[in-house]
Amino acid sequence: MDIQIKRVYEPYEESDGYRVLVDRLWPRGLTKARVHYDVWAKFLAPSTALRKAFGHDPDHWAAFQKKYVEELNANPEARAFAKELASPAMRKYPRVTLIYAARNEKENEAVVLQHWLPEHE
Repeated sequence: MDIQIKRVYEPYEESDGYRVLVDRLWPRGLTKARVHYDVWAKFLAPSTALRKAFGHDPDHWAAFQKKYVEELNANPEARAFAKELASPAMRKYPRVTLIYAARNEKENEAVVLQHWLPEHE
C-alpha cells in the first residue's frame, strides 16, 4: 500500500488517490467541497487529551508518538480501517493520501499513521 501524507491546505491532485482526513477537528477556513476527501476518519485521530498534551511542541514529539501508537493499537476501529485499506476493493486507488491540518509537516499524527497503517493490514 502506497501511503503519502499531505496538508489539507495543499491543492487536490487526482494522483492523491483515496484521501483520508485524519484530524479530529475540521480544518479551519475550509469548506467540505474544498477539502475533497473520501472519508473523514476521526477515529484515527489522537484523543483530545493527547492532542492537547502534545500541543505541537517538538519537545513532546517522542512521547506523543509512543502514546499515539498505544491509542491506535487499542482502537479496534483503527485496526479494522488498516485492514480495509489493504483490501482488494481499495486496489483501484493508486495510493492513499492522509490529509491533515497541522503546520508542522514532520511532527503530526499523519506521520505516525503513515508508518502504523501498513504494519496493521
